[in-house]
Amino acid sequence: MHRTFDELVAEADAAPMAGWDFSWLEGRATEERPSWRYSRLLHDRLGTVDAALDLQTGGGEVLAAAPSLPPLLVATEGWPPNVAAASARLHPRGVAVVAHDDGAAVPLPFADAAFDLVTSRHPVVPRWAEIARVLRPGGTYLAQHVGPASVFELVEYFLGPQPEEGRRGRDPEDEVAAAREAGLELVDLRAERLRIEFHDVGAVVWFLRKVVWMVPGFTSDAYRGELRELDERIRADGPFVAHSARHLVELRR
Repeated sequence: MHRTFDELVAEADAAPMAGWDFSWLEGRATEERPSWRYSRLLHDRLGTVDAALDLQTGGGEVLAAAPSLPPLLVATEGWPPNVAAASARLHPRGVAVVAHDDGAAVPLPFADAAFDLVTSRHPVVPRWAEIARVLRPGGTYLAQHVGPASVFELVEYFLGPQPEEGRRGRDPEDEVAAAREAGLELVDLRAERLRIEFHDVGAVVWFLRKVVWMVPGFTSDAYRGELRELDERIRADGPFVAHSARHLVELRR
């Protein structure tokens, strides 16, 4: 039996949010993956260095899956529930988890030239001067970033057309220019747009509860009318389609 609109929304509202695990969406939403397979690249690189730092690690899921880790590996995270989740996941493997709000104008709590490798998966704002400071000469920054206008089909469904400056935010060329100003040189840059399908309105509700910056202040009550219309649209026409933007960036100090 097909679930009603109210059942789908209530289920998504009650679902857990801890960590950075999107497995709740299995069977309800799909997203193409970048061709470069960031997790594999990261895991391979971790086995080649002595000291590494992972910024904004989320719940530590990506690091925890690595088959081998360097002798020194530190992860930072700013959201308290994720700090707890990452600590539980990574401490048994000898990884130190440091609570640090990387989005704030607060220096990283590490010495200059402390790491051979700095990594991050989907940082909110890369702080290039701090990344360059904690890297050793010849050290590498390897990361997968969210690109410009990512999932904006969904954002604009709820918020209407977005200004051009909002669409250009996170542009990879702009990021590389800022990184160069901080003393980093480009090694590799690749960008892709990837298809996302939301198969029911509950998947949309859960996604927007998880990725809170997409539609700031989102709740199912505040957007009840838009959600009901979206539910009718998905039932009549099939999945709601959006596109994520991702870029792989590798820089060297």
